[in-house]
Amino acid sequence: MAAIALITAANVALRYLTDVSIAFTEEYSVALMVIVALLGTSLAMAGGRHIRIGYLVDGLPPPWRRRAEMAAMALAVLCFGLIAGYGALLAWDEYRFEVLSSGLGNPQWLYTGWLPLLSLAVIGRAVGRMVRLARGRDG
Repeated sequence: MAAIALITAANVALRYLTDVSIAFTEEYSVALMVIVALLGTSLAMAGGRHIRIGYLVDGLPPPWRRRAEMAAMALAVLCFGLIAGYGALLAWDEYRFEVLSSGLGNPQWLYTGWLPLLSLAVIGRAVGRMVRLARGRDG
């Protein structure tokens, strides 16, 4: 997050002072933001701090709340499994066809390769939380 803030601030200051833009800042900022978002999602899954709508679930008895949380984790595994699978296919296609990024001309798979890898981290955290919930250790 600090790297994103630093390169964006440098680009804004340089553009303001000289009317020249640092071309790489946008490309790297977007890639870093995806990485930060997926790492944050992974941490949220592990700690049970993911986004939820508690209106219906909060009124349930504790065993049913745990089941609802486990169902949410199962759906998250399914969702991020799809992201990991299709993200891996996308990264492979970009590698195979030698797709270059539009801004700097870097291989695009260097950016998209993080998507399936970090999606697997989210899946691992969600499965770990499901196991803890099934054992009654996390509530």
